[in-house]
Amino acid sequence: MEIQNETRHARGLRLLSAVDGRGSEEVVAKVAAISPDFARCLVEFPFGDVYARSGLDLKQREIATIAALVALGNALPQFKVHVAAGLHVGLTRGEILEIIFQMAVYAGFPAALNGLFAAQEVFTAEDAKAA
Repeated sequence: MEIQNETRHARGLRLLSAVDGRGSEEVVAKVAAISPDFARCLVEFPFGDVYARSGLDLKQREIATIAALVALGNALPQFKVHVAAGLHVGLTRGEILEIIFQMAVYAGFPAALNGLFAAQEVFTAEDAKAA
């Protein structure tokens, strides 16, 4: 859904918020405090350009992102953000666990186990927020 005359930055902020909810503002502010140019790129390229494409919906994009971050095995902070984002866009905990399980085949059990334990941390944090 593109809004007519929407700037790349505004589109990126809108989609980042749709994916991450309120946490997106905090992440952008933290990055901007270190490097405003990096924060701008973080908003405009992945969200203003890639997430804005019509080929996949946000839920499908989060499935791909969670799988990629598990497979990388070295991006647990970003993985946790995207597990929470996956929940925010409608993935169930069961679906997230299946994504991680699938990555055991391609990324190996150590990467999948790390993802599994990190996902559990996110689930626990989400439960604490809900209580």
